[in-house]
Amino acid sequence: MALIAIIIGAALLALLQIGAQRAGTASPVSAAAGSVVGVAQTLVSAAIGGVRTGASAIVSIPGLSAQNRALRAREARLVQENARLHELAAAYAAETSVRPIVDLYHGIEARVVGFPPENESRAVTIDRGARAGVARNDGVVAAEGIVGRVIDVRPLSSTVLLANDYASRIPAVVQRRRWWGIARGNLASIVVEYLPQDAVLRTGDVVVTGEGRSFHSGIPIGTVVAIDRGATSLYQSVVLKPAVDLNALDRVVVIPR
Repeated sequence: MALIAIIIGAALLALLQIGAQRAGTASPVSAAAGSVVGVAQTLVSAAIGGVRTGASAIVSIPGLSAQNRALRAREARLVQENARLHELAAAYAAETSVRPIVDLYHGIEARVVGFPPENESRAVTIDRGARAGVARNDGVVAAEGIVGRVIDVRPLSSTVLLANDYASRIPAVVQRRRWWGIARGNLASIVVEYLPQDAVLRTGDVVVTGEGRSFHSGIPIGTVVAIDRGATSLYQSVVLKPAVDLNALDRVVVIPR
């Protein structure tokens, strides 16, 4: 039965082919075969195009990786250059801020290069010493005001006791009415003691140095932020916000006595 079906099918196809030839048209068999071949060619062409694209991408991977590394290296260089330029700008600003003080007092410009470990005292190390003309008890100032005084001198460096150390004592004057006292350190602030009870003090009053062993008069020490009237004492005292941020020192000037 299968053989008979095959023979009949072949005969029908032959008849269709003969009829199409007599009519001068393409047979359905040829059209179907052409369609199958066209679809196959399209699929093969797409597959070849995909392979070529993938191959091109694979070939270009090393070049893309090299470009990526070059861009990352350039970015790192730009970041470093930007940081360096910012540091140069900050150093220039700090240097120019103390230059008028150097000229005014014929001072010795120095840079803070070290803080004591664990803050056992409020002192810093500067990069100028005896060879530059620094001497013990010389006053040290910044652009904004008092920093402290030199307590130890070596050939190439010195130690400066800051104004907010407990051992610091500086003659002080309330600028508004010329009341005298003694400014001593209190770690986070500076306290001016021995001010007369009849002194009418106000928050915001500016306190400056009096003429003394380490400083000329009129250099800012700080601004009054609190007042202790001392009702049972002969004197009153004030707490100052230091004129200089003593936790962020960079360029300073040593004032030779």
